[in-house]
Parts: sequence; structure tokens; C-alpha cells
Amino acid sequence: MQTASGPSSDIQILAADTLPAPSARDRSVQFRPYRIGPFDRLAIDVFGVDELARKEYRTDAGGRVSFPLAGVIEAGGLTPAELENEIAQRLRGRYIRDPQVTVNLVETVSQVVTVDGQVRQPGLYPVVGRMTLMQAVATAKGLEEFAKQDEVVVFRTVDGQRMAAIYNLRAIRSATYEDPEIYANDIVVVGESTQRRLIRDAIGLTPALLSPLVILLTR
Repeated sequence: MQTASGPSSDIQILAADTLPAPSARDRSVQFRPYRIGPFDRLAIDVFGVDELARKEYRTDAGGRVSFPLAGVIEAGGLTPAELENEIAQRLRGRYIRDPQVTVNLVETVSQVVTVDGQVRQPGLYPVVGRMTLMQAVATAKGLEEFAKQDEVVVFRTVDGQRMAAIYNLRAIRSATYEDPEIYANDIVVVGESTQRRLIRDAIGLTPALLSPLVILLTR
């Protein structure tokens, strides 16, 4: 990827209109299934078995979950559907003739995006499937009344390199350019921030962006 150096030795403007994904996996897929991780809280239900109905379980630090009659299962890296199949296989025949298992994600701390700044409810939010920048902002209950929609920064680490991109939500709404995809561990900051001021001062950024600006933070 070609780069153009900015006025600061700590910032390089990249010749790109979007941040690269943190992984090449499924870049062109519209839906990316959620993979269970450490400390996720799951709702597991075995239909027709009262003792195993509508119970919640939390995976441990290694992504393992202990389920009655099925024992300890390596759930980390599996999709909920794959975990359903694994539990059903362990229960089938020996305990239940034809187990119908359902696994739903209740809470995740392993794949989250941070949304901060001028949104109604800043915080950490799970990334389940495909999420875009507009969806991430909506998940944080939307913008504050006087939020600076043309000053939205997405921070991301790609192959160990710290990167950022500045977006204009008005431009996205008007279809001037596409709504970018957001990944787990991204940080979204809406409106003025210390990082935004440093970038603006370093490269002489104009207030309104008609196209995304992608930056490599070399320090």
C-alpha cells in the first residue's frame, strides 16, 4: 500500500479510502458468524428436558464450558450452531434419544467494539456478525444532539500497526461513500477528542471530509 508522509514524522497518510481489515478472513462475506470466546455468557436450552432448559453458562478463560451430562466442551472458536451440534452429539443415545439443543449468545467480552465520544451511551458493545460504523453508533443509542458528525475516528490495529480513519457520517448517509465495516477491538470516537486534535494539527485537516482519510500512526 502506497503512503504519503504527513507533516508529522509520527503520522503517514495512506493512499486508501478505507481501513484494512484486521484479518483477511471472510473479507468479502456479508455475514461473518460469531465465534465463542473466553468469558462469554451463553443461554443453552435442551428442548423438552426441564433440567437442561433455559440455563445460562459462562465460558472460562480458555473458552471451555461445562454442561451437565456432556462434560467440559472446548467451545472457544466454535459458532453457537457448532456448539449446539457438539452438545447434541454428546447427549444423543446415551442420555436423550434425539436432543434438540439451542445456544444463544447472551453476553460477550471477547469480541467487542468501543464506542466513545458524543454518543448517547458510550461503552463496549458486542460485534456479532457484520457491523458497520453506522450500526456501531446506533448500538450506542445514537448521536448526542450537537455531535460533530464529520469528526468520527475509527482506531484499529492491523498486523501490529496502529491505524486510524476519519469519517463523515453525513457523507455516509448521503451515499457519498460506503458505510465502513467495524471489527472487534476497534475504537470508535465521535466528535472532538485528544487524538482527533493531534491528527488535525499534524496534517492540517480541514473541518469537513468529502472522502475518508486513512492514517498510519507510526508511534
